[in-house]
This record gives sequence, structure tokens and C-alpha cells, in this order.
Amino acid sequence: MPTRAFKQVDVFTTTPYRGNPLAVVLDGTDLDTATMQHFTNWTNLSECTFVLPPTPEGAAAGADYRVRIFCPGRELPFAGHPTLGTCHAWLQAGGTPRGEQVVQECGVGLVKIQRDGDRLAFAAPPLRRGGPLDEADLALIARGLGVAREDISAHAWCDNGPQWRGVMLRSAEQVLALRPDAECLEGLEIGVVAPQTSGETQFEVRAFFPGNHSLTEDPVTGSLNAALAQWLIGAGLAPDRYVAAQGTVLAREGRVHIQRDAGGTIWVGGASVTCIDGLVQL
Repeated sequence: MPTRAFKQVDVFTTTPYRGNPLAVVLDGTDLDTATMQHFTNWTNLSECTFVLPPTPEGAAAGADYRVRIFCPGRELPFAGHPTLGTCHAWLQAGGTPRGEQVVQECGVGLVKIQRDGDRLAFAAPPLRRGGPLDEADLALIARGLGVAREDISAHAWCDNGPQWRGVMLRSAEQVLALRPDAECLEGLEIGVVAPQTSGETQFEVRAFFPGNHSLTEDPVTGSLNAALAQWLIGAGLAPDRYVAAQGTVLAREGRVHIQRDAGGTIWVGGASVTCIDGLVQL
């Protein structure tokens, strides 16, 4: 069995083992989908990526590499922490972008990634669906989160591939105290956010989505924060630049840096650190 370059990266943190881990196979050439999925399931991580040459169409459009993103049980068209973690691993392994920005090809198309000091940041893909949630959804979400309907101060569809339903609660303390009902929220992808009133971060975020056997909480979620930023900034609920904390309840210290530039593009950034560097038989 051949060996392939492999890294396990911690994303949205400067401190190893305090962010969201990602497995990166730096050469996915000749691996079929079933093999990629089986290896992803074996890693027991939330996501695993496989780096490939860009397609001819992608290369013509400026892509530096293509990535396939898997979570246990399925392939994803896009995900945020795998985008930043894969780019970090690719650059660390000697990848050289053709332009000032790195251009990643994935299921949603081309995603631009820029270097911001020690951080990488991706351009948030456009929302596929926005607008308010309906009252039936809100009643179900409130019940599943164990909060009163009036505690949800704002809400929106935040669908950017994952079909996030975003809800804002009144305080970060409420967000941290949530103990969601897995049966009630079965099949839903829920992003919860609330403003912070002090400290280095301006918002507290938690993400809940279907796992293999029950509801899963993600330590730090790039796609959700990208979608939340488009909603919150667009609705005047957040400034053009802020930092969100995520993973606090899971003993993580995720930090997601959000910035809307002068052209209106929202950049979602964070640091990454490599925790495992070597070869994998695959």
C-alpha cells in the first residue's frame, strides 16, 4: 500500500489542541470516493480533506489546487475549517500560489484565500438562501434548545451549502448554558449566536448538526461563522470587523476573525497549527 503525505492540523487557534482538528491527505490522486469516505470515517474527526490537482476548468479559472471535503458519512461541497486547514497544510508542504491569493477549487466552485499575518482567511461564499425562519421552525428550535421563543431576538436562514438555521439569543451566558434536545432537533443544522459584553471577543457561537448517531456540537465552524457574518453584518447586528469565540463549552478556544472589506466581501479568518506531520498508508 503506498504512503502519502499527511498532516493533522488544528484550525482557528494558535494553541495546539484548542481549536478544531482536521486530517489532510496531501495527495489524493487515484483514491476513489469510497476509499476517501472510509478513511474519513476511520479518523473519527469531524472532517478530512484530500488535495488534488485542479480540474482543467478550475486551472483555467486560476485554481491552485482542488480539495474534496468529507465528514463521517458524506462528502461536503464546502466547509470553512477544512478550507483554512487544507490551505495551511498545502502552503507548509511547499505549495506556491500563482497569484497573491490562494485559489481553492471545491464543490461550491472557487474559493479565494488570503494571508493576513499569521492567519489565513477565506472569502465567504454567497448564501444560497437567506431571510427569516418561519414560526414553526422557530418554535421547534426554541423547544429543542430549551429556551423561550421570546429569547430568540433575531433569526435567519444561513444556508451556504450546509443548511444552517441561525438564531440569536439575548446573552452569551444563555448560549453557553444550552443543553439541546437531540431528538427534538434531529436532522437540523443550528447555529446559535449571542453578543459578548466584555473581553476580547464580540460574539459567542455554538453549532449543532446531525452526527452519526445523535446531535453533534462542532468545536469551531468556518461555514457557520461565514454565514452568520453575512446575516449579522447585513442586518446591522454586527460591525464590519469582529472576533467570535466558539468551542468554549468543549474546552476549546476557537477564535474566528471576521472582516468585511471595502468591496463588501466578507473574509473569515483564523490561525492554524500542525499537530501531526508524516505519512499515511492509503
